[in-house]
Amino acid sequence: MEILHVGATGLVGRLVLPRLLAASQVSRVVAPTRAPLPFSDPRLVNPVVDFEALPTDAAWWDVDAVVCTLGTTMARAGSREAFRRVDLDYPLQVARQARQRGARVFALNSAMGADPESRVFYNRVKGELEAALEALGFPSLVMVRPGLIDGERQERRPGERAALVLSRVLRPLLPRGWRPSRAARIADALVAGVLAPTPGRLLVEAEALA
Repeated sequence: MEILHVGATGLVGRLVLPRLLAASQVSRVVAPTRAPLPFSDPRLVNPVVDFEALPTDAAWWDVDAVVCTLGTTMARAGSREAFRRVDLDYPLQVARQARQRGARVFALNSAMGADPESRVFYNRVKGELEAALEALGFPSLVMVRPGLIDGERQERRPGERAALVLSRVLRPLLPRGWRPSRAARIADALVAGVLAPTPGRLLVEAEALA
């Protein structure tokens, strides 16, 4: 398989990429990033791109499957418009290009509560992306919906960190679906979704990621 992985430098993406490279059935991983990755691999193609101007004629769009872990936060984006750009527009552009070139599988790191009709802006954007991806007609579509992600981020997120510390303490008392979602389990679900795709739409909810 040849797989396109966008979002390879984030918390979950950093765990997805080595799993893909370790899989015997994967012959090539294309990981476009804004800056070069700090390592190389014989099966890794790492084009440096501007997500505002993705090349539409690049040969590396010819893949069998896509794993998308792109995402930001409202605080980092700075506005709702900028957040939508990163969390909806960029992934959808990638999906359209890959689907047009023949990709048959798409696995998305989405969010618990994703719903295009949600009153919560974050959940609404995630739900709109899921709906837009369904409309593209991928034969296999995997939606992984974590809650609060339990893992070590490179950037500082004080509010999220405080919530994570509290939820770790309360983990035994919380319903399984409300426990923090382990980053490694999210990565495992995404990789399994593209390496062993099932026809139709597969949802992996937070209960399976705790």
